[in-house]
Amino acid sequence: MVERQLRRRGISDERVLAAMGRVPRELFVPRELRGAAYEDSALPIGHDQTISQPYIVAATCVLLGLAGEERVLDVGTGTGYAACVLAELAVEVVTIERVPALAAAAAAALAEAGHPEVDVRVGDGSLGVPDRAPYDAVAVAAAAPSIPPALVAQLAPGGRLVVPRGTRHAQRLVLVVRRDGRLVERASIPCRFVPLLGAAGFEE
Repeated sequence: MVERQLRRRGISDERVLAAMGRVPRELFVPRELRGAAYEDSALPIGHDQTISQPYIVAATCVLLGLAGEERVLDVGTGTGYAACVLAELAVEVVTIERVPALAAAAAAALAEAGHPEVDVRVGDGSLGVPDRAPYDAVAVAAAAPSIPPALVAQLAPGGRLVVPRGTRHAQRLVLVVRRDGRLVERASIPCRFVPLLGAAGFEE
């Protein structure tokens, strides 16, 4: 997966590649789909949600530019796969999921993968987790119609936020950096995520 799907497609950050190689992705997909765990595609996980394809997780991590000492917020836990990769790259990870059953399963999978310290919350991810803010990095794994204001407010100075912005059917990953009291934005690759539902997302 690392060589064929990531490095060959332009992922060159060695820390990200090493982290992706260490995380046992099969622990984070439904048992009946474990044979497809390392395919370059999103997979259904129930509750109208998916686990993102490895390339998209890697691209998000590259945009976040983690050096190892950051506190990270992961919005849209799903099965916990991205949170596990982020835990390999940062010192603290908080992750929030709106579906309680997914959050519980993710916490178990994270513990099995060696990261029981990840703080798994249940709630509206579009509002973030303010009691653990500020965050040096925020990764959003659901499509938003615009940049959620609460997530921007929870960014530390110099913090970086990556979110798929667009319609329900097509988005681009957008990097937002809080720099010198203002926000600097840069659009990246096209992508397609399930919608972010909540106060600053799409309506159910």
